[in-house]
Amino acid sequence: MGGQITEIEHTTVEKTEQQLDCALDLMRRLPPQQIEKNLSDLIDLIARDKNVGKDYLLCDYNRDGDSYRSPWSNSYDPPLDDGTMPSERLRRLEVEANGAFDQYREMYFEGGVSSVYLWDLDHGFAGVILIKKAGDGSKKIKGCWDSIHVIEVQEKSSGKSAHYKLTSTVMLWLQTSKEGSGTMNLGGSLTRQVEQDSSVSDASPHIVNIGRMVEEMENKIRNTLNEIYFGKTKDIVNGLRSITPLESRLKQEALRNDLVAALSKRPQAQ
Repeated sequence: MGGQITEIEHTTVEKTEQQLDCALDLMRRLPPQQIEKNLSDLIDLIARDKNVGKDYLLCDYNRDGDSYRSPWSNSYDPPLDDGTMPSERLRRLEVEANGAFDQYREMYFEGGVSSVYLWDLDHGFAGVILIKKAGDGSKKIKGCWDSIHVIEVQEKSSGKSAHYKLTSTVMLWLQTSKEGSGTMNLGGSLTRQVEQDSSVSDASPHIVNIGRMVEEMENKIRNTLNEIYFGKTKDIVNGLRSITPLESRLKQEALRNDLVAALSKRPQAQ
């Protein structure tokens, strides 16, 4: 009987994991401009830590079975006695990172939710920085910015330097609805990667080095998205439809005709 129960539980876990994998695979194929609706239909990606009263983001990096670890209290929900935990040293770094990127998020995004999760490697550590900001649509503009920064840190034997590898992905979608222009949807994603060696000291700890890389990467991606999505869209729209009012164009045409007529009446030089 006990063996049958264990087999049933194992089958249930496998089924749950398969459902989650299918949900994540489906998300990659659904329209990005409907990401908010799709996510809410599939899974609630934001949870609230009741111990400290703060929100945190759910992902594969803080999941163990069916439970998710909060970066604020380091506890699993639902409770898990043997859940994966970072080492004491890395947990202290994780706490500092969450505090730093919480301020970064407030400064750059003025809202939203951020979470940082770290895990140990043989010769260093790795982590993920998540930032999510959704617009409230109060100005007839809806949108969502999701950034995922995966960082791998290989510490040198001297402890005075480290090699950083950052892979960043930003997903952005916007929807505007105005009487003059109607409804317009813009959406897409962009992934970039960078590697560099940096010194590690009290004046330049890991948090500073990682924070600088994430900030520079997000600025570059933001500028690229602005050029690709907004700049190209503006060029296409201007090419399809002139922004000059019809009345102004008629006046300009009439002025050109008057100039041509006046020049034609001038006496020819002998």
